[in-house]
Amino acid sequence: MARMNVRQMWAAKLAGRAMPAAIAIPRNALSDDLSVEIRPRLPFSGRVLGIDPSLRGTGLALIEFVAGRAPCLLRCQTVHVASRHAMPVALAEIHRAVSQFLDDTDVRHVALEQTIYVQNIRTAQILGAARGAAIAAAALCDRPVFEYPPLRVKQAVVGAGRASKEQLARTVMALLGHGRTLAPDEADAAGVALCHAFTWRE
Repeated sequence: MARMNVRQMWAAKLAGRAMPAAIAIPRNALSDDLSVEIRPRLPFSGRVLGIDPSLRGTGLALIEFVAGRAPCLLRCQTVHVASRHAMPVALAEIHRAVSQFLDDTDVRHVALEQTIYVQNIRTAQILGAARGAAIAAAALCDRPVFEYPPLRVKQAVVGAGRASKEQLARTVMALLGHGRTLAPDEADAAGVALCHAFTWRE
């Protein structure tokens, strides 16, 4: 089989096709007593709940991945909590919404966007609390939780770590073949789920 370049490998992965067969590097290419075998990576299979945590507008997106098919968005939601409600009420709503997604569907993994930069310590505390509510809900349902920085999400989905949120949203909707425009927080959550499936290793 002819060697595939990086672009061809990404196209094959997005289409759910298997990677090239295992490639064995001859012993004499490295040393007299050492050989390396590069095995193909099987595409992720199963459902991923992507979460974009925020105290007043947490995005949730449930995506199913099946080999040989395009990713399918099964369900999405933005957990809106009005500012008149205190933080404990908002955290309870986030926890309740995540738990409901996990109770109602066969979710294999949960993926969250990491918080990298915040304007002040108060914002960091609020975002940390929202993330904690979501992670606690996943942990109580015995689901593995994975976290990804925004740059990695954009790199995996768009191909450019400095892509704008609008570019990420457009690419997410194109990959999902989604008819309607996703809300910003839902698009971000879907992006995290796609990033997880595209980069996850068994």
